[in-house]
Amino acid sequence: MKIAQIAPLYEAVPPRLYGGTERVVAHLANALVDQGHEVTLFASADTQTRARLAPMRAQALRLDPAPLKSDLASHLCMLHEVRRRAHEFDVLHFHVDLLHFPFFEDMAGRTLTTLHGRLDIADLPGAYMRWNQFPLVSISRHQRKPLPFANWLATIPHGLEETPYAFEPNPGGYLAFLGRISPEKRPDRAIEIARRAGLPLKIAAKVDAADATYFAQKIQPLLDDPLVEFIGEIGDADKAAFLGGARALLFPIDWPEPFGLVMIEAMACGTPVIGWRCGSVPEVIEHGVSGLIVEDEAQAVEAVHAIGGLDRRRVRQAFERRYTAQGMASAYVEQYARLAGGGKLLPQEPQEPQELQEPLYREAA
Repeated sequence: MKIAQIAPLYEAVPPRLYGGTERVVAHLANALVDQGHEVTLFASADTQTRARLAPMRAQALRLDPAPLKSDLASHLCMLHEVRRRAHEFDVLHFHVDLLHFPFFEDMAGRTLTTLHGRLDIADLPGAYMRWNQFPLVSISRHQRKPLPFANWLATIPHGLEETPYAFEPNPGGYLAFLGRISPEKRPDRAIEIARRAGLPLKIAAKVDAADATYFAQKIQPLLDDPLVEFIGEIGDADKAAFLGGARALLFPIDWPEPFGLVMIEAMACGTPVIGWRCGSVPEVIEHGVSGLIVEDEAQAVEAVHAIGGLDRRRVRQAFERRYTAQGMASAYVEQYARLAGGGKLLPQEPQEPQELQEPLYREAA
């Protein structure tokens, strides 16, 4: 098939450092090429891909040193180019939320839109009712809850290429926190869990300008603890060693996480996840297999002590069974074929995740 992948321009594909959506698009585009499809990737020029690159901006927005730049203008220019070339493709696969809806109404039936963010936001219901002809893909069942009426075609979990994430059977003794310093990611919880468990915590995370005050006032004072090491933002070259060397990944979120890519990055290295029962976590983690799902800090501390009882090979196998790039690409190709075939599209029911119910930690009193 001839497939256009339209990525956001905030990060390169894949990102040089932190970034989720663009990383998923990178792995999807490469896997589709490996399966024999003709893929054109609309993205920034600093992208690395096996697909045919259509460069839309000289450099991704976040790391562009220009003091003034317009994300809206750059994305509108990209959509204009996609529209101009739309006749070249069987399917147009968008990863830019709903920005393209007004411009592709006359060809909505051969577009697919994967929504990567949270959907419990004012004004979104009206927009998805207005443009209900666009087929949508969710990345978890939980993500759909604020918009149950939307035109959902399928739920397709994220996937990753296996090679960059080497399996590590012999981890070190530290806990890991990877991602972004922000109130919803709760690095303060991770620090408190590590303190109470008496284990070192390594934090590899970026600090956005929007979260600079939170970092300075709430997190930086906690970094004086000798158990806590703040590494800063890291890229793919360092990620496997960081995650693979950890006893467990702490994922103590406090928001409706649509997916949580770092969870499957850890699983790919054989590292189990200790995650809050929040957002997509119960769908991604198989409790007792790829990690432990907890309700509060007390359970999280118990989970830290119990996590060594999980088989890291089974953690890696859980990743291979559910979250590879090839599996993700095959699931998308099934949807592309439905779109290209024409006719009425009926939504597919998302499969229930496998989740073991036997807790491996003592319930809090």
